Amino acid sequence: MSAADCLVFDIETVPDAELGRRLGFAGDDFAVAAQMLAAREEETGSSYLPLEQHRIVAISTLLRGGDQLQVWSLGTADSGEDDLVRRFFGGLDKLVPTLVSWNGSGFDLPVLHYRMLRHGIASPTYWETGERERDFKWNNYLNRYHARHVDLMDVLSAYQARGRASLEHVALLLGLPGKLGMSGDRVFDFWRAGRLAEIRAYCETDVLNTYLVWLRFELVRGQLTPAAHADEVERVRNWLAGREEPHWRDYAAAWSGA
Repeated sequence: MSAADCLVFDIETVPDAELGRRLGFAGDDFAVAAQMLAAREEETGSSYLPLEQHRIVAISTLLRGGDQLQVWSLGTADSGEDDLVRRFFGGLDKLVPTLVSWNGSGFDLPVLHYRMLRHGIASPTYWETGERERDFKWNNYLNRYHARHVDLMDVLSAYQARGRASLEHVALLLGLPGKLGMSGDRVFDFWRAGRLAEIRAYCETDVLNTYLVWLRFELVRGQLTPAAHADEVERVRNWLAGREEPHWRDYAAAWSGA
């Protein structure tokens, strides 16, 4: 698979307060979400919630195909979760890209499964395993060892839990900017403060980091020549040079200073 025709994705989540109230918590969304996190920490020593208790507040994507390179967050900061999930799977059904993620198999996709189940959102292409399209029997989105979805964390760790690394550390390993002061464990506080635009911006920088790791992965497995890899990286740099948004200016400055 070449660097083209891929869709890199990442999601950001907060506790699902609607589910939290059904589980016995009370109050407004912020209060219920805080109670859910506190209860989980008391129970397990960590506030990391089970995946079915997450609600998606941002989905960011990078599309690379033909001469096109685009990075954007789906919908708007005011979009409902159902709209975000519907847009994501609608694009997948239309484009049938190679999905690329960091820990997508362990987090993003299972959460998306529960949320599409919650909202009754269909995606025949995503769930296809060969019943209608024969090629999907040997290469589909669901099989861990197939190539329609490449979870870079999973692959680079050789599918071993003890080999897993964070996107932050691998990005820094490659001289990329990393998280730029933001991280997933701050999303809840930003959401509570109404700073969804900043969550979406953070999610976008994560997909760009993931894409640049993907390019290096394509180089080392022989899918890109050194010259083609350099061209793809230069394409990203040129794309960044044309962006005026603060998070992209910060990213470009951090990358040039690495």
